[in-house]
Amino acid sequence: MAKFYDSLSDKHQAWIQDQHIFFVATAPLAADGHVNLSPKGHNCLRIFGPNTVAYLDLTGSGNETSAHILENGRVTFMWAAFEGAPNIMRTYGEGEVVLPGTARWDELIPHFELLPGARQIIVNHITKVQTSCGFAVPFFDYKEDRMSLQDFATTKGEDGLVAYRQQKNCESLDGLPTPLGARDKA
Repeated sequence: MAKFYDSLSDKHQAWIQDQHIFFVATAPLAADGHVNLSPKGHNCLRIFGPNTVAYLDLTGSGNETSAHILENGRVTFMWAAFEGAPNIMRTYGEGEVVLPGTARWDELIPHFELLPGARQIIVNHITKVQTSCGFAVPFFDYKEDRMSLQDFATTKGEDGLVAYRQQKNCESLDGLPTPLGARDKA
């Protein structure tokens, strides 16, 4: 049975901090646009209060989340219990994309470990929290984080990452600009 809240309780926050993976969902406004759902790992999530969560986003093969937030602001984070009692939690909210070199980046980045390939911070200004049963979610045992993405970023180096982002991260699948792309065109 789904339950709704206006913000994250202390209990919700503690539970989130125990999870090893979360998912981020966004969508463009166009009816035929691609809905995006991205899994996130590593110790990249921070809770800034009952209505604000954020994660350090690493360079990847696309940048859909960023483009969709720039277009319409909608973002949802979701966690599912793979260990312990069943639970699913979603935080619905207004997204904010924070780029390096901005005052907002300077404000937030000290709260994160600066991982190789860091390209932006995605903030969810929460407007609604939902929990549901999670009875059908299977049990999984956590072993360790994959280091492949960080290894990729380290091998590319900063100049290689800049070139990669310009090629792969400035536009969504549907041709929407990302804040990285918008900044580069300015």
